[in-house]
Amino acid sequence: MSEGTMQLRAQRDQRDPQAKRAKRLTRVLVGAAAVPVMLVAAGCSSDSGSDDGKEKAAEESAASRTASPSPTVRPAAFGKLPEPCSVVSKKTLKDLVPKGDSGKEGASNDTATRAGCSWDSLDDNGVKGSQFRWLSVSMLRFESDVTRGEGDKLAHDYYLKQLKDAQSAEGAKSVKTAPVSGTGDEASLVRYDLKKKEGTFKQQTVVTRVENVVVTVDFNGAGLAGDKTPDADDLAKDAQKAAKEAVAAVAKANGAAAGGGTSSGAPSPSKSSSGQPSKSSSTAPAKDS
Repeated sequence: MSEGTMQLRAQRDQRDPQAKRAKRLTRVLVGAAAVPVMLVAAGCSSDSGSDDGKEKAAEESAASRTASPSPTVRPAAFGKLPEPCSVVSKKTLKDLVPKGDSGKEGASNDTATRAGCSWDSLDDNGVKGSQFRWLSVSMLRFESDVTRGEGDKLAHDYYLKQLKDAQSAEGAKSVKTAPVSGTGDEASLVRYDLKKKEGTFKQQTVVTRVENVVVTVDFNGAGLAGDKTPDADDLAKDAQKAAKEAVAAVAKANGAAAGGGTSSGAPSPSKSSSGQPSKSSSTAPAKDS
């Protein structure tokens, strides 16, 4: 073997181990690179299963909500109001407002929910003065509502509000409140004096609730131009009579009898609740004079 051939073999022998080591290193690197790929694939598979679980849980929750019964509330007893100017009998009107003409119906966008009527009378006695009377009946009906509650309970809350309003009328003197029996499910009388330049007005306000309807009767009288002041007790009796007839008219309009006791289960106001003060809208009669 020539010297040149031996030198070439020696060089080749030196390169072969390096080549072998390079090949082994390449295989190791390729294998190492494959590991993250497998881990990523496994991670994706795991995440996919988690998403599927969330979607399934969401679907089950939605199905559960769909299957749950909707909230309900007991329907209101009364669905309409009577014609407001006919709730007081002609005989009673003749006694309370003897010189009054036909009633004046109040404005309302929905007479099945809110309605009212008023009458006024001026009995002129010449130099002896005159007697003034003013009567007003207003009705407000409440529907049962899932979010707000049952109609009779909503009416009860409004009944208490009306009492507070009447008990603190602006300028009212000698305010007195008393329960009224035999009229609707709960009723109270608020009475007071209201002095004006024309004379002293004796105001009587009866607030009553029958089922889901609140009826408010305002009745006042005054002796003008020197005539005597009317008797407050007589006016109170007249106001209660008108309120009782109005309650009966509400019940009749809905095909029911007008009971005198609590029929709806709503709590009746206590004596303390009927004595709480607030503002009143019952000063209107004096303004009309």
